[in-house]
Amino acid sequence: MAFSIRLTEEEKSLAESYAKIHAMSLGEAFKRALFERIEDEYDIEIANEAYQDYLDSGCKSTPIAEFWRELDDEL
Repeated sequence: MAFSIRLTEEEKSLAESYAKIHAMSLGEAFKRALFERIEDEYDIEIANEAYQDYLDSGCKSTPIAEFWRELDDEL
């Protein structure tokens, strides 16, 4: 899939400088930045859900030995 975006001259210059410093094309720089942002936001959402589960449980944690047993049972 291809798409285009409009940049000011200043934004374009900054993006081109970033791509050049990292020895990649402008398209690759945008692609990496986009997916890094998506991954970061996904990780934050998963962490927030896990924290909410912890709070909902009355702030009870699972001993690590029990966690490993549960993991072994799933495999």
